[in-house]
Amino acid sequence: MTNIKTIDDLDARGKRVLVRVDFNVPIKDGAVADDTRIRAALPTVEKLVADGARVILMSHLGRPAGKGNEPAFTLRPAALRLAELLGRPVAFATDTVGPDAQVKAAALGDGDVLLLENLRFDAREKKNDPAFCEELAALGDVYVNDAFGTAHRAHASTAGVAALLPAYAGYLMQREVATLSGMLEAPRRPFAAILGGSKVSDKIKVIDALMDTCDTLVIGGGMCFTFLLAQGKAVGASLKEEDWVERAAAMIAKAKERGVKLLLPVDVVCADRFAEDAETLTVSVDDIPDGMMGLDIGPETAKLYADAVAEAKTVFWNGPMGVFEMRPFEAGTKAVAEAVAANADADTIIGGGDSVAAVNKFGLADKMTFISTGGGASMELVQGEALPGVEALR
Repeated sequence: MTNIKTIDDLDARGKRVLVRVDFNVPIKDGAVADDTRIRAALPTVEKLVADGARVILMSHLGRPAGKGNEPAFTLRPAALRLAELLGRPVAFATDTVGPDAQVKAAALGDGDVLLLENLRFDAREKKNDPAFCEELAALGDVYVNDAFGTAHRAHASTAGVAALLPAYAGYLMQREVATLSGMLEAPRRPFAAILGGSKVSDKIKVIDALMDTCDTLVIGGGMCFTFLLAQGKAVGASLKEEDWVERAAAMIAKAKERGVKLLLPVDVVCADRFAEDAETLTVSVDDIPDGMMGLDIGPETAKLYADAVAEAKTVFWNGPMGVFEMRPFEAGTKAVAEAVAANADADTIIGGGDSVAAVNKFGLADKMTFISTGGGASMELVQGEALPGVEALR
């Protein structure tokens, strides 16, 4: 991370260190349902505690209206879970920049930890409002950003505050940027990229960017049907974007021109409706019935994709192969996840979002080299965009 100071450059003892973390975690019955993102921040928090910093953590959770506290989006459960993981008390402020936050921040001793209430309870956070930035900055002496998952947002806590205090990158931020940048700049070859998800329009920039670096590009999920349309095939009632067929055709041509092996499904699992108990049929992509929709890649495709993964030395995966949340349509995503997990010789990078949910569902997370905590941020970095949260640290 050129020109960016990291927490290893920071003498934190006795300083109030304002840390942007990503504790946007699922909450169920008042408790954290998945603590992956909290665990991801532990190395940075533990380092600062050990160095005698007075640690003030801030995060958002969910999408509150921005008009004050909403109990459904409180960060209190995250504070309780963090305390369990750290094995030490974590104070919790019932506001973000108000009296409670100010009093509790001022009362911190060396090695103490405080979590502020949800940043997005204040509408000024997302607007990167200068006054809000100043109120946040007033709580700390230095600023650390360890929230890669929000690095693509120019918000007060990710960009604005960094201009007002000495700014450093946390360990998670460093590792995310280094891993994804390294994959693009110097991958071990062959490099296979697997892209799924529902829409070509959401992934076209990523597809375009990966075409410049990968050796094999595997396409699954709902967006494969727009590619199949571009090949002149009929896709029945499957999800398709008519407006993007031309761009999909251009990508097929680009792959040929660059010598990139582009893999599209050869068979699919179709259903008569989008439901767990739908009637299903596995057919060749040349024989998709008019009234049916493809909801997963078929077994021949799964084998084709698994073979491509097995040959790779670098694998990047973002997006499921089908509607893996429903049992009849999970096999394709599971086969790809198992193939990625089985390739112990490769650098395997899971690019955030639903792919992370998939590897967790199938119990394969510990078999991956790196799992990104940032869906949107990962995609923007891969497609060559500057991330405001990273640029603000320079």
